[in-house]
Amino acid sequence: MTAINGAPAASGSVALVIGGTRGIGLAVARKLSTAGCEVLLNYAHDEDGALAAERQLSEEGGKVRLMRADIGRPAGVVRLLEDIRHTHGRLDVLVHAAGSFHPAPTASPHIGKYLGDGAVAVGPLLYGAARLGTLMTPDTGRIVAVSSVGARTVVPGYAGLGMAKAALETLVRYLAVELAGKGVAVNAVAAGKVAGGSDPVPAQALEGLLRRTPTGRLATAEEVADAVALLCRPEAGGLHGQVLTVDGGACLR
Repeated sequence: MTAINGAPAASGSVALVIGGTRGIGLAVARKLSTAGCEVLLNYAHDEDGALAAERQLSEEGGKVRLMRADIGRPAGVVRLLEDIRHTHGRLDVLVHAAGSFHPAPTASPHIGKYLGDGAVAVGPLLYGAARLGTLMTPDTGRIVAVSSVGARTVVPGYAGLGMAKAALETLVRYLAVELAGKGVAVNAVAAGKVAGGSDPVPAQALEGLLRRTPTGRLATAEEVADAVALLCRPEAGGLHGQVLTVDGGACLR
């Protein structure tokens, strides 16, 4: 894997972006495709949205391919990774940016929905663990999971996804130790509230968040994608099991 203009890339590098057809995942896919990666866009349900994302990135000059699979189920993850092994023989970059969120008061949880959120959060790395060691390119392979500051900070109504993301960060650390000997780096990026995100924030809560954010604004999906890209660079090979936070500095206050 080589670098072009400071971005992770390589002519012929293969990158899988799970949840890559919207939000942060789409921003990551754009970053990687612009850098020269062949990007495999995973999605589960929204075919119209997936086709629109594929068309958009293709029109921008990217080499992309849609891969439909429900990564909240073991069979979906196994089939996805085996399809990649069959078609490409290897995977240079894996970015897990998919998420499922069912807001509810912590004292009145949606148990079944919370468990589903957890399956989506850990599924790709947990169900795929046995295959990633042989599928990821030795010495230069990069795995990056997109987490949330809600894994470590209490956010109203966020308990289900907060627990799921905390589990994901723990899994990142354990998997990082297992794969470090193969030269595969496993890390995470924890995003704060992202501008234009799909989960609404009450006006009063948003004002309070902006007051304690040193930059005075919300982070963007593109800024999260930039941090993911940094972890995919060859120079990031010494980082294992780390979590980079992208929230404009809000967690400092």
